[in-house]
Amino acid sequence: MSNHFDAIVIGAGFSGIYMTYKLHQDGFTVKTLEKAAGVGGVWNVARYPGAHCDSESHCYNFMFSEELYRKWAWSKRFAPQEEILRYLNFAADELDVKKQMQFNTEVSSAKWDEEKTQWQILTSEGEEFTATYLISGVGCLSTSNIPNFEGRDNFAGESYHTGAWPHTPVDLKGKRIGVIGTGSSGVQSIPMIAQEAAELYVFQRTPQFTSPARNRTITEEENAQLKADYAGIRERIVASYAGYPYVRSTKSAVGTPEEERLAMLEATWEKGGLSFGSTFNDIGINPNSNDIVSEFIRSKIRETVKNPETVESLLPNYYYTTKRPIIDTNYHETYNKEHVTLIDLKEQPIVRITKSGIQTAEKEYSLDIIVYATGYDAMTGTLLKLNIIGRDGVTLKEKWADGAKVETYLGLGVSGFPNFFTITGPQSPSVLTNVPASIEQHVEWISDCLQYLKMNQIKTIEPTEEAEQQWSKQCMDIANSTLYTKTDSWYTGSNIEGKTRGFLIYLGGLNSYRQICSDIAGNGYEGYQLKTTEAIK
Repeated sequence: MSNHFDAIVIGAGFSGIYMTYKLHQDGFTVKTLEKAAGVGGVWNVARYPGAHCDSESHCYNFMFSEELYRKWAWSKRFAPQEEILRYLNFAADELDVKKQMQFNTEVSSAKWDEEKTQWQILTSEGEEFTATYLISGVGCLSTSNIPNFEGRDNFAGESYHTGAWPHTPVDLKGKRIGVIGTGSSGVQSIPMIAQEAAELYVFQRTPQFTSPARNRTITEEENAQLKADYAGIRERIVASYAGYPYVRSTKSAVGTPEEERLAMLEATWEKGGLSFGSTFNDIGINPNSNDIVSEFIRSKIRETVKNPETVESLLPNYYYTTKRPIIDTNYHETYNKEHVTLIDLKEQPIVRITKSGIQTAEKEYSLDIIVYATGYDAMTGTLLKLNIIGRDGVTLKEKWADGAKVETYLGLGVSGFPNFFTITGPQSPSVLTNVPASIEQHVEWISDCLQYLKMNQIKTIEPTEEAEQQWSKQCMDIANSTLYTKTDSWYTGSNIEGKTRGFLIYLGGLNSYRQICSDIAGNGYEGYQLKTTEAIK
């Protein structure tokens, strides 16, 4: 059997499922390679206790098919990991894409063959594929990061990363457990782990702004209403700034009278979910407005946590939303439990991991289990692990080497890497949107592009360096006009030791981005260099 395909897709999460479906529907031969044993992407591996989506379920799904949308009913306002994984298997089965997928297959390299104008893909098992187009659907948050603590391998107990949790149950009952990290996975898992642990020690580097999820069961009546409003929900998602079917606030926190402002904050706090970060329209750009909202959240933390020393360590002192906004269920309440202890790493940093636990600058904590809730090498980490080699043998890692800027065109392509596409790649709206909405836009744009190339007998497509530089500058200029670049976070890459600091998310809005991409395609793929077979010869 031939191992040549029109397209190789890497990854079988949301991106891989839809891209595989579209390619097959459009008449292209496609093989999708996935290193895990099944579909699901991050939702197949991040099975830690309390793992939930922070986008509301009814819009955290595929919206391109009304039939598919109507066949599935979510049980919760914010779906848990296991339900999202069931949904993705359901979608893959309904779309009949698993026959184009090969699981337990990790890509070890992908090299551009200039002479044959195709990609050579090699797996870790030594299997070889070739393809005209290489499409990455690996996502922005799929490479787990564990800081290089001294002695990490000496620990005699069990240790787990939230982003690579075992598929079999982990026995937490009655154990002494240390959780390192209080980002999203830490905030979700800590209350759940506290229910089982005999003692729980939370090692916190940076306190988090969180707002309540207010998760609940979705009634049959609500599901019926959501299905009936499919067209309206989809229309609002497409027209929205961040891919959510909600109307954005038009009011400034500073410009709103205090009594009205407080009422608005209380109302969105009680409503729960990510909408709290959109209570006002200038939280992300106006320091004074941000201070007002930040102080409101700090007041809620003070009301909740009883221990005065603990509460002081839990109060964030950076701009709200400039780290990933987190929604929680009983996170701060957990610190009122007698068997839960917060260790502020700014006061007593971790010195080393020992055989029996964690040694800080002040004392050693004896543990049975260490949970690393230390996040991901976001945006570029997984792409670089693929060992992608472009024209003239230049690797993507070399192109984006330390000290150089990461540059893409639209977050969709990279100069020097012909016929290579990245779904929700660096410098696209990606993680600051409802990600399935961004994925659908990217997949559909790539699909239209490949059909255009086929129709016009174009052999290769590649961004020009000039277009890439201009887009990267535009992304950074927008980011610098906000508060996002004022805070160290995984958005900027500062959570990874030695990683060049930047900001790899387009902040102009998914609706604006959608129009930009549409205009570029309408202008004959402006900013791209297109070559026919004759031109290559």
